[in-house]
Amino acid sequence: MAEKPSEEPRPESAAPSDDAWEQFLRDSEAGVPASAPKEPSARARMVTERLRALDEAQAAAAGRKGRRFGRSRPVAPARPEGWRTGPAWREMDGRASRRRTVWSVVGVLTAAALAVVAVNPSAALSWLPGGLGGGSADASGASASGVDASGVEASPLAPETARPTGAPGEAEGIPTRERPFTGSPAARWEAGADAIRLPRAKAVNGVPAARIEEALRGTKEFLAAANLDPAVLKGGEPVKALALVDPLEADYLADLRAAVRRPTEDNDPVSAFTRFDPEKVDLVGDVRVRGRMTVAPDTAAEGRALITADYTFVYGVARVGGDETTRVIVRRVLQVDAADPSRYQGTEGRLWIRDLASEIGNDDCREGDGLITPSFFSDLLSASPQAGETRDPYDRSTSVSREDECGVVSRT
Repeated sequence: MAEKPSEEPRPESAAPSDDAWEQFLRDSEAGVPASAPKEPSARARMVTERLRALDEAQAAAAGRKGRRFGRSRPVAPARPEGWRTGPAWREMDGRASRRRTVWSVVGVLTAAALAVVAVNPSAALSWLPGGLGGGSADASGASASGVDASGVEASPLAPETARPTGAPGEAEGIPTRERPFTGSPAARWEAGADAIRLPRAKAVNGVPAARIEEALRGTKEFLAAANLDPAVLKGGEPVKALALVDPLEADYLADLRAAVRRPTEDNDPVSAFTRFDPEKVDLVGDVRVRGRMTVAPDTAAEGRALITADYTFVYGVARVGGDETTRVIVRRVLQVDAADPSRYQGTEGRLWIRDLASEIGNDDCREGDGLITPSFFSDLLSASPQAGETRDPYDRSTSVSREDECGVVSRT
């Protein structure tokens, strides 16, 4: 966010020097620092092939399916220090790190698992994320799946006010078109934009309360427009979300628009917007949402505050023309600058997005297609195994992953 010019120009608002510009070009061509992998996607594929045999052996021993979480990629290119795009999410990088991590469901049932399917299909299905049964009940009588002993859905959880200390409990049951959240912790989450609650607005670090409130409302509007708008979820252009981005962030806004219109491996719109292919999947049920929004002073500059919105969205999806149902879990961590309008330049009513990091659970991990493509149980029968670290996509106690690799998720 550009600071308004004064009688004595501030160094950070000056044009970059020739040396800085040349260094920027070199860094842009490299894409990452010299110490980092040059081609992470190629590296990830190489690791996958080398560890395929090991993964098959481990899968046979553990009796579980493989699921992949995928590559993190910046949505916007690096810019020279001094360009007022806001500090990077990771100050140590000195780079904007708008990125995503994708976890996709891929794997095979081993010979031993197939034998169990033949003998006891119900037991085999219980290996899925959320098997058959009623789930373990808590003290209120409601299970983690959100259904009590009588089969009635329990009341939603209280709003999240702080980062959880651990992952939610396991739930049992398999999703259906009528009840897509059976077997998921999201069964007890609130639905839709009402779950995105705003903290009380007050002056922070010299930023007036009215400006804080405006930025909070804009942040909620962006999250809803990017992740809940029915037209966007069906693969449409996120017109409302794009209209909320400050036009002074010209490069970033251009990248977002280009991603939507011409998706590429390095600039995929699902990094910022939740989009499915309506010819392949039906969205079933509402969208379950859980998270929180906070405001903190920007310790690097007076007159600036940082809004952080950390929300997970869970979508029920079914095959078009079929009954098979699964879920997709998308976590977004959005950081927005709120600044004193008397000291910093900005467009009224628009958002200055400092950082947007994402994790997507149950996507096939292909990059550049511009859509989230979930896998269903029947896909696991013929899919290739995948090596990697196991993660729980419902675990909100940890920070968003920024690893540039693929791994497995424990449930959907």
